[in-house]
Amino acid sequence: MENKINEIKKAFLSELEACCDLKSLENVKNKYLSRNSEFNNLKKGLKDLPNEQKPIIGALLNKISNELNELVNKKNDFFYKKELDEKLKKEKIDVTLDGDYIPTGHVHPLTQTINEITTIFEHLGFSLIKPQYSPEVEVEKYNFDLLNFPKEHPAKDMQDTFYCENASNVILRSQTSNAQVRQMMNSKPPIKIISPGRVYRNEAVSARKNNLFHQIEGLYVDKGVTMAQLKGVLNEFIRLYFGSSRPTRFRSSYFPFTEPSVEIDVQCIMCKGEGCPTCSGTGWLEILGAGMVDPNVLKGVEINPDIYSGFAFGMGVERLTMLKYAIDDIRLFFNNDVRFLKQF
Repeated sequence: MENKINEIKKAFLSELEACCDLKSLENVKNKYLSRNSEFNNLKKGLKDLPNEQKPIIGALLNKISNELNELVNKKNDFFYKKELDEKLKKEKIDVTLDGDYIPTGHVHPLTQTINEITTIFEHLGFSLIKPQYSPEVEVEKYNFDLLNFPKEHPAKDMQDTFYCENASNVILRSQTSNAQVRQMMNSKPPIKIISPGRVYRNEAVSARKNNLFHQIEGLYVDKGVTMAQLKGVLNEFIRLYFGSSRPTRFRSSYFPFTEPSVEIDVQCIMCKGEGCPTCSGTGWLEILGAGMVDPNVLKGVEINPDIYSGFAFGMGVERLTMLKYAIDDIRLFFNNDVRFLKQF
């Protein structure tokens, strides 16, 4: 039995010496130290030995078993460290090298302006309209009729409005006022909301105009709402957005859904005189249309104009952004030129 043990040990040591990596070491370990190994079978055969030999052979088997396991563990540590060192050499990182620049996206300047304007009006007590009240694909009833537009109004012409070929009364909205109408039809005063969104008009594209642009409209309906409150709200907005140093002016105007109506202009800061492409040489850019809600509009949404009054306003996001950042061509917002966008 002792000779057999020594033979197995000698064979083990020979194969252990030949091991070159963790995988081959694992094979040797399984061959000589697993449950089904020849060495373990000798332990199982102790019961067949004479009683006087059992303690001697048992002690020898345990001693050799411990020695073999210790040798395997040392060899395992050696191979583990060796493979780890090789891996670290291949995957090492020089932390002193400059990192690779990965460009990231950011908020578009028009979105920045919408967020800023929305925040200002929220501080002035206005709430953001629900998305379901502000569809971009609309019917004439909400885009024109309930806003007191006469049937023959030129804004309804194909030249100004995009109509659906398959349904004559379905359009791409030309203003976000449709959201105000839906809000008034689905709630009772007091109503104080703003409605930002995309609008579409069938116009020739130029430095000042595009057939897709963005508006933010506001509506306040309650008892005792006056023109003085409208001027106060808009003056405060202009002060917060532009700063008090920007010259502005209020002038009379006409809109079907407000009476009286006004337009608010801001002085053109890119003005190049008579030939200025931004303001057409007038020195001013219109940024806001506003007025007191026409009683016919209130009647159309079943709000009693003898009890309630209100004001409404609408502004072009592109023009406000152009004025604030001295941009002289509206088309720059839609060209997706990274050289332009990264400035914001």
